Amino acid sequence: MGIISWIVIGLIAGLLARAIYPGQQRMGFIATTLLGIVGSVIGGLIGTVLWHRNAGEFSPGGIVLSVIGALIALFVVQRFQRPAKARP
Repeated sequence: MGIISWIVIGLIAGLLARAIYPGQQRMGFIATTLLGIVGSVIGGLIGTVLWHRNAGEFSPGGIVLSVIGALIALFVVQRFQRPAKARP
């Protein structure tokens, strides 16, 4: 897959993960895209381990695994992020 495909799929997976994950995430366009790309990598690793498929193949199930991977990445990011200070 080309770099444009990675970016588009990453953006879609990142947007879906942010829509599913509870609470508010303060992320911009680029951070959402990077979240989705990281999620795609995590989802590809999960798919490779579970089903022994080639990680470079595109499939609709790959989008689902990308969203699951993005949810995992978002969970980790939220756990290590400092809480915002309350304004007086």
